[in-house]
Amino acid sequence: MRAIFAALLLALSTAAFAQADEVAHPDPRVERRLKDLGEELRCLVCQNETLAVSQAPLALDLRNEIRALIRQGRSDDEIRAYLVARYGDFVLYKPPFKATTALLWLGPFALLALGIALMFVILRRRKLAASAPSMATDERRQQIASLLESDNAP
Repeated sequence: MRAIFAALLLALSTAAFAQADEVAHPDPRVERRLKDLGEELRCLVCQNETLAVSQAPLALDLRNEIRALIRQGRSDDEIRAYLVARYGDFVLYKPPFKATTALLWLGPFALLALGIALMFVILRRRKLAASAPSMATDERRQQIASLLESDNAP
């Protein structure tokens, strides 16, 4: 009896926490617009996946919300603007270039330029070190030997 009660309790708790499935719109144009928009938007949970392919619960909610906005007759630009106003530029998979995203766009190029400059500095130093005259000339060796002998002398 306890096992049956535990199984029933487990089934009810699983159903309570289960997520509602996506309800596809019967019009294929709506679904096509959703897919196109989903490819331009980032999943806020996964961060490296588009909204179209993410299986996160928040992505499901956002897709359903976009469907509702499409049904209301909003354009793609209005939907993007709504999501950006709500979640910021981060929701866009390709954020626009502006002051707040400049580092995001220019950072990789700045790091590349810094790496190239550092490589040239290191190579130049190596070249200068290789072409510098050796400190161990015969005259210098004799000076070192005489100093060592004078230290060893009683």
